[in-house]
Amino acid sequence: MQQILDVAYEGAEESVRTRFNLLVRPSAPAVQAQALRVAIAVVRRGDEVLLVCRRGEDALSWQFPAGMVKPGRTPAAVAVEETHAETGVRCAIRRHLGSRVHPVTGVLAEYQFAEYLMGEATNRDDRENDAVTWVPIADLPRFIPTEQIYPPILEVLA
Repeated sequence: MQQILDVAYEGAEESVRTRFNLLVRPSAPAVQAQALRVAIAVVRRGDEVLLVCRRGEDALSWQFPAGMVKPGRTPAAVAVEETHAETGVRCAIRRHLGSRVHPVTGVLAEYQFAEYLMGEATNRDDRENDAVTWVPIADLPRFIPTEQIYPPILEVLA
């Protein structure tokens, strides 16, 4: 059967071969696959940093505000939007601190350093978070163990 098909293909006109090739080779997808990424906002207000107490499957954990980066979005924009959506705080990104595979979640984490602009810190996402608060930078290790904090965060908060 393959020989019959090969002979038919070789004897076909160029336009028929072109049409056949288009049918057997699907076009590339319009959207490229992307690794699962989160944008993490490190929001500083004077000598304080903004934290959310995230609800987990088994326990609560204090973290910086974060959100999933969907295709076509930038980590900086997601960090600003998620901070406001979760906490009511408006901030402006000052610089990208770096990226790493998060040691706990295994997703690509994009860290953004942000400056507080305005807004009261309130829990605006009761489903995902238990609490929202400003923490004195000196007390941050009481909420997140120092060895778990991405080193560029410690540098920018020093």
